[in-house]
Amino acid sequence: MVLLAFPSLSFADWIWTPETGRFINPKWEVKPTPADQLEYAQSFREQGNCKKALDEYKKLIKAYPRAKEAPEAEFYSGQCLEDMSKPYAAYQDYQLVIDKYPFSERAAQIVGIEYNIANHLLENKGRSKWAQVALGSDDRAVEIFRTIIRNAPYGKYAAISQYKIGLYLKEKGDYQDARDEFEKTMNDYPSSEWAQAAKFQIAMADTDRASDAQHEQKVTSIAMDEFNEFVQAHPDSQLTPEAKAHMAELKNKEAENNYVIAKFYIDQKNFKAAGIYYKEVINNYADTPWAPKAAAMLKKIGE
Repeated sequence: MVLLAFPSLSFADWIWTPETGRFINPKWEVKPTPADQLEYAQSFREQGNCKKALDEYKKLIKAYPRAKEAPEAEFYSGQCLEDMSKPYAAYQDYQLVIDKYPFSERAAQIVGIEYNIANHLLENKGRSKWAQVALGSDDRAVEIFRTIIRNAPYGKYAAISQYKIGLYLKEKGDYQDARDEFEKTMNDYPSSEWAQAAKFQIAMADTDRASDAQHEQKVTSIAMDEFNEFVQAHPDSQLTPEAKAHMAELKNKEAENNYVIAKFYIDQKNFKAAGIYYKEVINNYADTPWAPKAAAMLKKIGE
């Protein structure tokens, strides 16, 4: 009578077992020990049949949740999902090992694997088929980085994960949020090599914000000060030449800003005020292209 409720099932699928005194369906049954079940599941993975292997791993986890093989089955489920180009789903299964079996010997290994998944998604965004399949939203890379920090806040991958969250947000154009993440890197991991890089990236975020010389004078000045602080604090850093180059660009932008303000006063026929700003360019930004332009205009208005 029970079988009639499932017309898609065939009587041939069911076998009478005298040992149990009941009918069983071998497709649904697990092996008599978790070790046997794990070995059975592994055999399918070795054959390249990850879909079947996943089914068998899940059977083990459901039937023997307290067995030492259960976290292993969860771990190998993650590996199968990676093989199937489903990295985010793999991350979810890997994380179950840490969440359900916090004392698993796999924990440290899993944190490293999770970092590789997040880093791959971040660095191959828009290019990798693997990444495109994995993500409904690129924010999932950030989710994984945050999970890594939560799993091991002072581990090998914590500081760099925090730093890369900032990089991702900066790339998105969320400059204030990016600054917050970089500052967190500096505050939480001050002795890490990533603290120095974060300080540099804060200045870079402000440089990206200062894209309009007419309206972003304050941001430009802040970015200049931040790069200057970086150069003073880390004169031998590999990033110092780049910081100096950005300082030169920002100085040019500040000169342009003063020149534009002077032009505004010219349009208003306020030549005295215009002269003040032209002189500012000449005196403080002599090594920029705006200085000779300002000198010519100053001569023209007779100030």
